Amino acid sequence: MADVRKRVLAIWRRTLSLSWPIAVQQTLNTLMRTVDVVVTGLFSPAAVAAVGLADLYAQIPLRAGLGLGTGAIALSSQDTGRGDEATRNRAITQAFLIGFLIGLPLIVVGLTISPWLIQVLGAEPAVVRQGGQYLAIVFAAAPMRIVGLVASRSLQGTGDTRTPMLVNGSANLLNIGATVGLGLGVGPLPNLAIVGVGVATAVSRTFEAAAMSLAIRSRRTDLSFARPRSLTVTRQLVSVSLPTFAEGMSTSLANFPFNALLLTFGTEVNAAYHIGRRIYQQVSGPLYRSYSTVASIVVGQTLGEGDPEGARFSGLAITALGVLTLGVAGGVLFFGAEPIARVFTSDAATLGYAADFTRVFGVSMLSFGVFSPIAGSLRGAGDTRTPFYARLSGTLGFTLGFSYLFGVVLDYGLWGVYVGLGLSYAWWAVGVAAGFWWGDWAEKAGEMMAERAEASD
Repeated sequence: MADVRKRVLAIWRRTLSLSWPIAVQQTLNTLMRTVDVVVTGLFSPAAVAAVGLADLYAQIPLRAGLGLGTGAIALSSQDTGRGDEATRNRAITQAFLIGFLIGLPLIVVGLTISPWLIQVLGAEPAVVRQGGQYLAIVFAAAPMRIVGLVASRSLQGTGDTRTPMLVNGSANLLNIGATVGLGLGVGPLPNLAIVGVGVATAVSRTFEAAAMSLAIRSRRTDLSFARPRSLTVTRQLVSVSLPTFAEGMSTSLANFPFNALLLTFGTEVNAAYHIGRRIYQQVSGPLYRSYSTVASIVVGQTLGEGDPEGARFSGLAITALGVLTLGVAGGVLFFGAEPIARVFTSDAATLGYAADFTRVFGVSMLSFGVFSPIAGSLRGAGDTRTPFYARLSGTLGFTLGFSYLFGVVLDYGLWGVYVGLGLSYAWWAVGVAAGFWWGDWAEKAGEMMAERAEASD
């Protein structure tokens, strides 16, 4: 028992050492989006709606970057663990190239049909005009957005979480400053309103991609670019990345019918949900996202070292830490729901609903404490299908299906929605836990590494 405790504490120390830069990075990411919402709120309700609708499409380069980044961190961590720097460098170079090429068509889409993409959602003319402008600018930076995410995950796979924090943190601070300066016309800067908010995003993402690329080329990091020469690596990158992209997009697409469902209960309910969602993402998002990334790093590197039992133990230890810390964060959300929600709204009806949604998210933090580290562990091994299946089935079956059946058809009202949300997150946790416990992810990771080693000979 004493030996187990020592192993757990050692993993926790490693987790905290790797995770705090990621947590800082995620906090600034969330803060950047919060500032965008606050600044656009000073323009007009149409501007807020325009950015909100455009961001539904801006999820595409984000999800592409996160998906391809999952493949990059899996291969990078595994090859780091087994000491094969040459194959690792070729893999991340391929991920860079694929990511940049994926982003190019989005530039064309943004320049040609961005207003139509907003109009098809049923927006009024003012929202269409502003949303089209904003989306065109954001899509113009899509290749840089994807490259920046891939670079961050590639470096994290080697165990370097500080360089991505420094670069991404600088980019986010640049974004925040430019959003305020160009959006409001502070000092000598022009007052570009919503266009300024879009330009700030594009400039910061371009800076991030360039700075990340320069960091990888420098002696500061262990990575370097190398000419790709193996289709085996290409195939593995794509096969690992696609389910994560599909997982993220399925959640994004489910937001359309779920928001429509909430609107049947009134505008205040819909607004309250978004407030509650913003609260839990700001308070607990940095924690569960950092645990997911660190689990990918630790499990991937341990598998690369040829220790599948150690990888399994590490995943479980990080999950225990996630449950403990996110359980505390959930308690803060549950018991502090109303005063926290009051920061975002003074409308009495909206405030009441926002507090209820915040409590639902607070209770669900225990599920996030299980899902995020275990899903990250599986992704570090290259198993991205299990988290995809768990998340898709939970979203369709409970967030949408259960909520509609019990909330509308059986007329339980918002209680049906609250329970549906909670059950959805619990299902995510159960699904990945089952895959982690009974799945053959360690064996598949070994097969992938053997294929890359053979292809590099």
